[in-house]
Amino acid sequence: MADEVKNLLAIDDIADDFRGILEWAIRYKQDPEPDYDFKPLDEMSIGCIYEKPSTRTRVSFEVGIHKLGGQPLTLLKNDIQMGKSETISDTAAVLSRFLDGITYRCFGHEMVEELANNSTVPVINALSAKHHPCQAAADLMTILERNPSLEGEKMAWVGDGNNVLHDLMLACAILGVDCTWAVPAGYEPDADIVKRAEELAKKSGSKLTETNNPIEAVSGASAIYTDVFISMGEDHLKDKIKAFEGFQVNEDLVSFARDDYVFMHCLPAHRGDEVTDGVMDSENSVVFDQAENRMWAQIGLLVYLCNPAAFDAYLDLY
Repeated sequence: MADEVKNLLAIDDIADDFRGILEWAIRYKQDPEPDYDFKPLDEMSIGCIYEKPSTRTRVSFEVGIHKLGGQPLTLLKNDIQMGKSETISDTAAVLSRFLDGITYRCFGHEMVEELANNSTVPVINALSAKHHPCQAAADLMTILERNPSLEGEKMAWVGDGNNVLHDLMLACAILGVDCTWAVPAGYEPDADIVKRAEELAKKSGSKLTETNNPIEAVSGASAIYTDVFISMGEDHLKDKIKAFEGFQVNEDLVSFARDDYVFMHCLPAHRGDEVTDGVMDSENSVVFDQAENRMWAQIGLLVYLCNPAAFDAYLDLY
């Protein structure tokens, strides 16, 4: 691996190594004694900045960094002056003198871009309005655990054309997984990101399809994925919910998928809105596997970005 600083702002930033990182994370997860003999973040401190509150992101990063022997330093929005009395670029320069890596959960994607552009340590986008690469890593890790060959996988997204979909389609395109997304008219994903995914799909053989018909999307699907219709920070868009009539993932809709389909959700779920309890709590649901894999996938990403020599060394143990 190259020694230059790498950042993860969108999942295609690591397209060439994505599958290898997921396979590394799966191997580490299955290792019975990693805590005793492998501490690649020993003596390292990772700053975790949160503009948005979080359950899975904060806990998964803090516990994961600790497992790797590092020190997680959680910084809430009122703990630091970034973007208020200090510019993002100045904050990045200062934090780079203290830290060995930074994760940033923010609103505008341009903010994590500016942080990364002015940091001399790796920056991981822990969520922005445009991208959610850590979620995509956990999602495809969950699929890869169940089907290491990925043969026959068909991902179906039903809902908003949001940040989770953006990185999901990119991740599927990288790994050669077919992906169809059903969104209401006017709520399509970013055209530039679709174009990026299409370029990746040309190399991998993935088939990407957009529709406004949820039944078309889920027909024959091996995985059905949804997210909240109104995301954090969109509370003022109450009328938006009307556009999603007919897009609920319920027992009728999933009947068009394969019998062994898996149901996916990045959580938190608004039960009764985008998904019914019957689907959420069914034997097909892997939502809590996804939640757990946020930690394991992020462990792989952290070691890959912050200590690439240890990433390679761990592979040599097997």
